[in-house]
Amino acid sequence: MTVPKTTVLVLDSAEPEPLARFYADLLGGTVGPAPGDGDLLLVTGATGVVLGVRRDPGRVPPSWPLPEGSHQPHLRILVTEQGLDEAEREAVALGARPVAAEDDGAAAGSRTTLRRYADPAGHAFVLAVAGRD
Repeated sequence: MTVPKTTVLVLDSAEPEPLARFYADLLGGTVGPAPGDGDLLLVTGATGVVLGVRRDPGRVPPSWPLPEGSHQPHLRILVTEQGLDEAEREAVALGARPVAAEDDGAAAGSRTTLRRYADPAGHAFVLAVAGRD
């Protein structure tokens, strides 16, 4: 028998409350404390926990973007092609910093279907059209 497990990606932050709120607002979720762990906040969406944010007072934001060809862990937030521009406006209004938007030629009339950002604490994330790589 396999023991039931739940996984959640956890981001470290010197100030976890505003970062958790950023992702809850961006993903349409809520923020609450993790049971039994006062340093961990959980961002929960309609399908359950999607992200954790842990207090780390000594955390220093990463240097990003990284050198050419370097792939580092990041969040990939999938949206519809029609919703990409609106998702970008929401992310920036909430405090995301645009890093790159390459012309991949995938969407007529659009500069790209893959847009890179840094969240308010400097973590990398991407808005991408669902079903495209």
